Amino acid sequence: MTRSAQVDEARDRALSIFRAGVRAADPARAVERSLAERPLPPGRVTLVAFGKAAPRMATAAMHALGAPPARALVVTNDENLAEVPGAELFAAGHPVPDARGAAAAEAVLAALHGLGERDQVLALVSGGGSALLPAPAAGLTLADKAEVNRLLLASGADISEMNLVRQQLSRLKGGGMLRAAAPAAVTALILSDVIGDDTRAIASGPTAAPLGTREQARAALEARGLWQALPEAVRQHLERDEAAPLPSLGSADNRLVGSNRLSVEAMAAEAGDAARIGSLALCGDVASAAEEVARAWHAGPGITLFGGETTVIVRGKGQGGRNQELALRLALLAERQGWPADWCFLQAGSDGRDGPTDAAGGLVDGGTAARIRAAGLDPEARLAANDSLPALDAAGDLLRTGGTGTNVADLGVLIRLS
Repeated sequence: MTRSAQVDEARDRALSIFRAGVRAADPARAVERSLAERPLPPGRVTLVAFGKAAPRMATAAMHALGAPPARALVVTNDENLAEVPGAELFAAGHPVPDARGAAAAEAVLAALHGLGERDQVLALVSGGGSALLPAPAAGLTLADKAEVNRLLLASGADISEMNLVRQQLSRLKGGGMLRAAAPAAVTALILSDVIGDDTRAIASGPTAAPLGTREQARAALEARGLWQALPEAVRQHLERDEAAPLPSLGSADNRLVGSNRLSVEAMAAEAGDAARIGSLALCGDVASAAEEVARAWHAGPGITLFGGETTVIVRGKGQGGRNQELALRLALLAERQGWPADWCFLQAGSDGRDGPTDAAGGLVDGGTAARIRAAGLDPEARLAANDSLPALDAAGDLLRTGGTGTNVADLGVLIRLS
C-alpha cells in the first residue's frame, strides 16, 4: 500500500521528535553539567564507567576532571564500543552476560579493592550495566546467571523484578560496588533507563541499597513459574539464610543526570503546541500497551508522546523486540478497528537497540499490515511467533538507527492527522 505524502511527512516528523528525545539524554553533556555544578571532593580518583553510554560518559568526565584519574575502567556493549584515551576499555555481552563481562567485573572489583578514606570513586552508570558486569555470588557460575537472565527475559518480568533477582546473585549489584570500594567515597552519575528513576533498580543498583531480600526474590521467581527451571545452584543460593548484616558503609552521592521523563519532555518541546503526553509509564505487556496507545488515537488528531518500557512474554522463536512487537500490534489493532490511513506510530529504544536485534524499533502507519501481506507474509502469524522483525522489515517499517550511545528506556510518538 503506497503512503500518501501527508503520511510520509508525519513519519519524518515522528522521527525528528524521537531524535530530540535521544539528544536530551546525551550522556556527555549530562556528565559535564553535573561535574561543573558539583565538582568531586579532593582525592585520588578511580573512575569506573559501565553501561551503554559508558564511553561517552567517561570521555566527558575525564575532560571535566582536569587531572587524569589514577585509574579508569570503561565497560560497554559491542555496539557502543569507542576508544576512551587513558582508560582501560572492556566490551561485554548484552542482554545476556558473557565471559568478557565476567572478566570486566573482576577487573572492576580489583580496582576498587584496597582504596582508602582519602580516595574517590567516580561511578558513571547507564542502562545495560547490570548485564555488562556479571560478578556471580560465591558458588554460582556465569552460566547460572546467564540462564536466570534468559528465563527472566522470556517470562515478561519487568526491570524491577529482574533486578530484584539479579542483586541476590551478584557481588557488585545491590550496593556491591559500595561494599567493594569502602572506605573510599563514591559519587555516581546515573543515566536512568528505569521508569520512576529508582536508583536501586538502575543497572541493578551497584551504588544503592538492594531492592529486597532473597526471600522476596524467591517469591518473585515462584510467581513467574520459574523456580523449578532455575539452575540447582541458584535455588540453593536463594534458599540459604540471609547473610549477616554488613556494617554501615554510608551512602553514595547518587546523582540522576538523565532520564526517560526528561527525554519525553524534550520531545514535547520539539513537537510544539500540538503535542500531549499520553503516558510516562507505558509499561507492562505489549498487548496492554497497544490498547493504551489506541486510546490516545481515539482522543482525536494531534501528537501523543509516550515513555516507558514494556515487556513481552516469549511464546515463539522469531526475531524481534518489545518495541517492534508493540508497533506491529498497534498496526494490526488499527486495521481491526478500521482506522483511516492518515496516522503513524514510532516506538523505539532510546539506545538504538530493541532486544537481541540490530533494530531500534518500528515506525508503522495505516498501510503497514497491507504491505506485510503484499510481501507474502502473514502479520498475525508473525506476531504470534514473536517474529515482528521480518514482518516490519518487509513493510519497510523497521527502524534502524544504530547505537545512540545513551539509554533512557523507550520512547513513542503517535501522530494522527485527522
